[in-house]
Parts: sequence; C-alpha cells; structure tokens
Amino acid sequence: MKNHDIVEKNVGILIVFTCIAISFGALVEIVPQFFVEANREPIAGLKPLGPIELEGRDIYIREGCHVCHTQMIRPLRAEVERYGHYSMAQEYVYEHPFLWGSKRTGPDLARVGGRYSDEWHRAHLYNPRSVVPESIMPAYPWLFDNVVTGERTARKMRALRTVGVPYTDEDIANASKPFVGGKVKEIDALVAYLQQLGILVQQKR
Repeated sequence: MKNHDIVEKNVGILIVFTCIAISFGALVEIVPQFFVEANREPIAGLKPLGPIELEGRDIYIREGCHVCHTQMIRPLRAEVERYGHYSMAQEYVYEHPFLWGSKRTGPDLARVGGRYSDEWHRAHLYNPRSVVPESIMPAYPWLFDNVVTGERTARKMRALRTVGVPYTDEDIANASKPFVGGKVKEIDALVAYLQQLGILVQQKR
C-alpha cells in the first residue's frame, strides 16, 4: 500500500509506469500483427484506386471528412449490425495514409459504397439537411464548381508505387486522360471514391 501511494503521489514515477504499461500493451497487441502474413495480402479483387477515385480520396482528406467519419468497423455486434462486416487488414494494404479514425460525429463510411445512389450523395454534399434533416454536417457547394485537372495524378501514383501500391507504367501514363476537357468536377471524384468503399466485402457477404 505504501509503494502504491508513492507511485500515485509522484507524477514522474507515475508517468514512467504509465509509459511502460502502454508500451507493453502495444508490444502484445500491435507488433504481432506485423508478422501475420494474411494481414499483408490484399483481399481478393482488391485493385489500386483509379485516377478519379484517387483524386476523390485526396478531396475527402482535404475537406476533413476523415475527422468526423471513421472507416473502421470494430468486430462488435452493435457495429456490425449497423454498418456491416467488420473491417479487415487485407482491405487496407494499398491505403496510404490510413483513414481509420476513432471519432464518429457522423456514421462510419467503411461500407458506404453502393448503399446510396450518386444522386443521393450529390444532394447530401450540396445540402446535407435536404436528405438528412437532423444532420449537422456542413455543405460543400464548391465541389460542384471546382474542376479536377489531374495534373498531379501521375506523380501521386508514382509516389504510391514506391510504397507498394501496384500501379503499372500504363496506369501512370494514362493517369491524366479521364480529366481531359475539364469534365470531371470535384464532386464527381469524391462520389466515385465514396461509391467504392467496402464493396468487395459487401459482395462476399
């Protein structure tokens, strides 16, 4: 009891023991996962994002969507019943950076692909309360005006290839083609990105 009081009343010692406890937990829970081969193999059918989806993902990050929406369904009954199959490591092998998150101001989006039509997403992003009256999400009307040029898409693909995403030379050479003519708006790219989230696992259920 006396030793316990010493630890509780000495901030320095308490910090040291807290760090030890967290480090031990990380060693036990996280480190072993790096050595599970199955976790590093992509799920069947997984392909790198196409040029439009890749640009949509960057818009998703730029607008802070990942701050309020997670993309990680925990293996708990309540989560699985609400959002769908729990998230698996094999789904994220081409994700750089990961967008898992831990705060849900809005619902998890890991399985949102195909749940709503493109028109629904467009209406929701233009004015969230037009489709979800109780929503506190901000509107993003500028996405309907801004054009995606695709000028940096090839460079993004080359950078991702250096960290293991299997983009081919042909993928990189054709990266800017979908954006020729200025027909792709930011809303198109973002919706394309959202519509592919989690569809491989949904198809297997």
